[in-house]
Amino acid sequence: MTDDERVRTHLADRRERLDDYLDGEGIDSVWFARPNSFSWLTGGSNAVDRHADIGVAAAGYDRDEGWRVVTDNIEADRLREEELPAAFDVAEAAWYDASLAEAVADRTDGDAAADFDVPGFDGVDATELRQPLSETDVERYRELGADVAAAVERVAREIESGDTEHEVAAALRIALATRNVDAPVVLVGGAERAQAYRHYTPTFAELGDYALVSVTGERGGLYASTTRTVAFDPPSWLKDRHEAAMQVETTALAATQSAARNGGDAADVFDDIVTAYEDAGEPDEWREHHQGGAAGFAGREWFAAPDEERPVHAPMAYAYNPTVRGAKSEDTVLVTDDGAEVLTETGEWPTRTVEARGGEFAVERPEILVAEE
Repeated sequence: MTDDERVRTHLADRRERLDDYLDGEGIDSVWFARPNSFSWLTGGSNAVDRHADIGVAAAGYDRDEGWRVVTDNIEADRLREEELPAAFDVAEAAWYDASLAEAVADRTDGDAAADFDVPGFDGVDATELRQPLSETDVERYRELGADVAAAVERVAREIESGDTEHEVAAALRIALATRNVDAPVVLVGGAERAQAYRHYTPTFAELGDYALVSVTGERGGLYASTTRTVAFDPPSWLKDRHEAAMQVETTALAATQSAARNGGDAADVFDDIVTAYEDAGEPDEWREHHQGGAAGFAGREWFAAPDEERPVHAPMAYAYNPTVRGAKSEDTVLVTDDGAEVLTETGEWPTRTVEARGGEFAVERPEILVAEE
């Protein structure tokens, strides 16, 4: 698909979804200023301050006027030239005259909704609009997943027992940045801290006998998560716990495919996750850490949980992350009605096929990499 074809296909998908949304809500336009939804709509970025909830521009769709962006005079030219398809009309306000919300309100006729606080507008949660993934989303996701996996695996193959968690985290951020991937989550846990904590935020502790390396990378609004395990002098229990985590993850993916086929929800997937922990002889481990869920234009669009009623879609990316006392299994996987494709893989890390209960669903899962002496 050429770049022009990709843009046309992308906007055709967004127009269809947003026309349905406007019809359902009985409104005339909708606006998005949160960075992930801005990227979902435009394919570009409105982020300058990566810690800000709202970006420097709002992108909208109007039933009569089509694709629109409102920003200030600081950003307008850059967005036109570097971030936006030509189909978007860019309106600018002087940076000192009005807030982004006021500028959007001033340039909107009729009834409208927005994903940020605009006077007189309804609110919109874009989560459901972003599901399932479109054809162009999947194409970009494959590219992102390959880059995230390549960065993580490159660093993981080079680490040594005496490295500190901070040193490894810095190497991961650099490896991701060279591939134009932001890193909102970088976790590195050496043997001691990976057993003590489920979120092993990096410290100056040395890795020791083994390490868990987990990242979530973002590019173009899409998020991909992955974990790799590297052992230098692996504890005797590590293999069995890693095996249990892989089995739970595979069961979660199988349950996801079944739920997508049968109109199920996230709670249905969670029920199978709990059963998988029981089958693995670890009945209480699910209580110690969230299990992940749908990925896409958020690190997790939803989490599998007992009372989560969000529908399960396909095609959609899912990142489950079961943990078992110092072991973890996690990748971002595209689940369709009839298959599963690991997005965060390179083909260069040792893997093996893991089957879900019943043997009707299987996926390649990363093994523990035992570092050479």
